[in-house]
Amino acid sequence: MTGLEATGDRDAARVPVLGLTVLYDASCSLCTFLRDWLSKQPQLVPLRLVPAGSEQARALFPALDHRATLDEITVVGDGGQVYRGAAAWVVCLWALREHRPLAHRLSTPAGARLAK
Repeated sequence: MTGLEATGDRDAARVPVLGLTVLYDASCSLCTFLRDWLSKQPQLVPLRLVPAGSEQARALFPALDHRATLDEITVVGDGGQVYRGAAAWVVCLWALREHRPLAHRLSTPAGARLAK
């Protein structure tokens, strides 16, 4: 998310991201609740939900600081993009059909303050 103004021409058909991997803390009840919520939402970009620090996460992303992924949500794009914290939440919303407009608003400078 770059902080650019949201425009009507930013949609799934024109965006090069084909998938996102969400690394979440499997021992955190809020994190697992949100994992379940994300998995039930209609997705414009497929979300793969993987426990942070797991063998699967380490195999998928060997160069990633896996200890840090347990401290805050981390999202990895299929092109190697890494988003953490508030930016990761915005990217998750951006992947969801019903919440993409909100993600566009949160990706502006004013919205970024709210996203934190």
